[in-house]
Amino acid sequence: MNLAEALLGVTRLFLDTAPVIYYVERNPQYFPRVSPVFDRIDNGALTGVISPITLAECLVAPYRLGQAGLQQDFFDLIVHGAHTVFFSLDQENARRAAELRARHNLTLSDALQVAVALMAGCQAFLTNDNDLKRVPDLRIVVLDELTN
Repeated sequence: MNLAEALLGVTRLFLDTAPVIYYVERNPQYFPRVSPVFDRIDNGALTGVISPITLAECLVAPYRLGQAGLQQDFFDLIVHGAHTVFFSLDQENARRAAELRARHNLTLSDALQVAVALMAGCQAFLTNDNDLKRVPDLRIVVLDELTN
């Protein structure tokens, strides 16, 4: 399936950590796959939804390596990016995450990510984690499964 097919009818897309890292760090293998997604977000064709978990995960390596510029690049995209929504966690997200974790045997961070995506009204979830395909309530788009 190509990207256009995978995102058919999608107006709100949850962005998992890996695609954001691939884009910001211009990963040579994945940048060509994620760049069109971020182009759609930039031009307003898609709204990107991102959680504090994605922000925290994206900042770990730049903090370890003392890369202040990269820290700021992630922060700017995730918190202040055009056509992106930074969706905070609350008690309802926690309840929903616990339910998802119990039903689908997800890690806590994955369950929280999926809970945010569902509560934010996302039609799809962009990731590179096949384990998330256990969740039938949301269209999971795995980068490694996309064709050019």
